[in-house]
Amino acid sequence: MKKILILGAFLISGFGFAQSTKPFLEQEGDLVKATYYYENGKVQQQGYFKDGKITGQWVAYDENGNKKSVGEYANGEKTGKWLFWNDKVLSEVDYSNSRIATVKTWTQQAIVNK
Repeated sequence: MKKILILGAFLISGFGFAQSTKPFLEQEGDLVKATYYYENGKVQQQGYFKDGKITGQWVAYDENGNKKSVGEYANGEKTGKWLFWNDKVLSEVDYSNSRIATVKTWTQQAIVNK
């Protein structure tokens, strides 16, 4: 329980993306699942922490429940391919050592024409 309280304090103070809402935290084995909500009650983003570091898959949603991004963290760093949706654009960003290595972008028009 102490770990959850410390992690909760860390999340609230360390991440601006949560803004005015507090995360809902659930212990799942050695991981803590964090779920942030919009004021309308829909999920804003969801992912895991281990030993106070972001880990595993994180998914962010817009206020209508549509996915905005999906990606992986390892030991607090972004890793691998992340997908970002923005209106009619899909971007694939490849991270290496938490830094952007490559970016590919597709528009809805390009996807429809394939």
